[in-house]
Amino acid sequence: PRFPAMASDAGDRHATLKRCLGVLRDARNDSEQFAALLLVTKAVRAGEVDAKTRRQIFDAIGFTFPTRLLTSRPPPAGCPPHTFRALGLTLLACFCTDPELAGHSQILNKIPTFNDILLYPCDPDSTSMVDDVYQCLSAVLATARGPRELVTKGTVSALCQAYLNGGHGSDRALTLLVGLLAVAEAKCWRRDAPQLLAVLSKLSGDFLKAEDMTKFELCEALPHFIPLSPPLTENVQGSECLCRLYKGLADILGSKLSQSQRDPALKLAASLAQACGAEWIPAGSAGSKFLALLVNLACVEVRLTLEEPDPVEVEGKKEVVTACYVLMEMGIQECLREENPMLENVQKMQLMRIMEEAFGAVIFYLRQVKQEELQDPFIFASVRVLGAWMAEETSSLKQEICELLPFLVDYARKLFKEGSPAVSLPQAELVSTEGSALPQDALRFLLPGFCHLTAEDRPRDILISEGAPALLCEYFLQQWEVLTSESSAPAPLTSTEMSLQTMCGVFLNLVVTAPDLVRQDKTFSSLMDVLLKSLPLLLPQKHHLVLAANVATLGLMMARILAGSAALQGTQSAEEFFGAAIRFLSQAHTAQADPSSDGLALAVSPAYVSAWDDIRELWFLGMQALAGCIPLFPWLPHAALRARWLEGLSQLLSRVAPAPVDFELITAFQAVLVELARASEQCRGVILSHHGTEWANLYGMAALEQCLAEQ
Repeated sequence: PRFPAMASDAGDRHATLKRCLGVLRDARNDSEQFAALLLVTKAVRAGEVDAKTRRQIFDAIGFTFPTRLLTSRPPPAGCPPHTFRALGLTLLACFCTDPELAGHSQILNKIPTFNDILLYPCDPDSTSMVDDVYQCLSAVLATARGPRELVTKGTVSALCQAYLNGGHGSDRALTLLVGLLAVAEAKCWRRDAPQLLAVLSKLSGDFLKAEDMTKFELCEALPHFIPLSPPLTENVQGSECLCRLYKGLADILGSKLSQSQRDPALKLAASLAQACGAEWIPAGSAGSKFLALLVNLACVEVRLTLEEPDPVEVEGKKEVVTACYVLMEMGIQECLREENPMLENVQKMQLMRIMEEAFGAVIFYLRQVKQEELQDPFIFASVRVLGAWMAEETSSLKQEICELLPFLVDYARKLFKEGSPAVSLPQAELVSTEGSALPQDALRFLLPGFCHLTAEDRPRDILISEGAPALLCEYFLQQWEVLTSESSAPAPLTSTEMSLQTMCGVFLNLVVTAPDLVRQDKTFSSLMDVLLKSLPLLLPQKHHLVLAANVATLGLMMARILAGSAALQGTQSAEEFFGAAIRFLSQAHTAQADPSSDGLALAVSPAYVSAWDDIRELWFLGMQALAGCIPLFPWLPHAALRARWLEGLSQLLSRVAPAPVDFELITAFQAVLVELARASEQCRGVILSHHGTEWANLYGMAALEQCLAEQ
């Protein structure tokens, strides 16, 4: 068919377009509709359609006609073979410029068709189709449902292939991949790891070979292709990519750079550190020098930005400084590493000194923060990295940290109470997809430092005066709720469980150093209630043994101070707690064959062996605390009798050879046995009936011997 040309005058073009829309609505046959459609799509391609007209086109034809065009028979003679398909795609691309239509199910269900078009070799006649597909996919990506639909319908694989093929629009394929990875990284890698790895392989190869500004442009794209999981170090192709990235970065950072060149390189290095720690840096002299250079550059950048903060300059540098924080955390870890260290001792000392200056700048910056800035993710990133320093380095910057403590407690409290909407900058969160690692969880990162500080007088007094114990009690309750809502199946240690363990350490410090606070502050009564209920639930789950040890010991230590509270007066929860505590303490040791003799030796029980390094001190402290509790709770000896601990311990000590048994262990057993024998005639009788006098003599338990000899 023959078609009239679109008018040249804008008003006439608009009138022609309106007539075409009328034809589209009232067409008696396909030829008339096709003729009108060609004029409409010509206007669309020329960019002459405003939002109102676009909606009129959609109202005239809906999704039905473009869908028919995508699957139609061959076009009329003389037209290119893809004519109908191209027209359909142009209309869909036009509709997709309306965000409401871009998320419509009729667009989303065409994603497989869009993918197919990207995968076909692109001949010169079909470049406009590819452009329209990219426009549709870009619009879909920007919708709420879009990213999930694109991942599940195979677009990641199609985009990877389109980029690797290098055909028309392959640069747009890379841009779309970057966008998809930014919002759905984990899903993309779970579903399409081999294809994404192939793209990373090409990008890393190009990065290593590039000798011009392309190298720095690739620095911007590459971080999106460094997955947190699965680790790139797990397979050969990933390791080869890391090797190329290391060499490329070593080339860049070893040269004289402008700021615009250095910043993308630091961000790429940070994304590698975030995903792989220091494993991407090879061992040896060159690797250790590169690592030291990297951390040094990061510290310099932090100091330059934060020591004399200009608000405008800081605003523009937040992303790169956050990346530098990640590199500084890697520096801390490597300076502390004792097994197969990458750094020599001299390098470690130099780096610790340089990092101390950088953390001084972080503290200085945080002291300038105004209340209205607390929601800024950069503040969160700064507090988080300072928490990492406080967790490991307790002697330096002590005065400055003490002065900052009121701010840190106030900041953590505000975020915790408000459930802050703060979100992390790209590198602000190192690793975590767990519920407890929400951006507002500043406390999680400060806890290890608080644990060290509560052991020292001045910082402890500041933390107490700022209300930190009450805040930590509330946080403990919240984290306990999170833990009990998680799966009960054995799993790697979660940040929730680690936080609970660290808080037990903080509270133990307070129990030992500030017993009056525990006695007078009502929040500790609330904490005691939680401990009473939690231990019986934790103990049967062997993968929670370390946390159970912390809870048992803390509960026993607090019970000595809060002995007069109603919750501990023979209530069911108190009896269940002490029963569980006795089980924890009594089941820690067993008799095992002694390879050096024919007899038996006292040994840590198999169930406790893997955790013993973490719980040994807690066990001894728990035994000491239990001995202190026995005179305070008249019903406690009955709990020991119910658990048949005295019979079990008597048999154990009777069976094993006394000589090799650790003196500290004998002292711990004796303290509990003496208190039980003094508090209960029945307990004394059980010990005597199981040859207690004989084995007490064998083990040198003089206090127990004397107690048993008394009438």
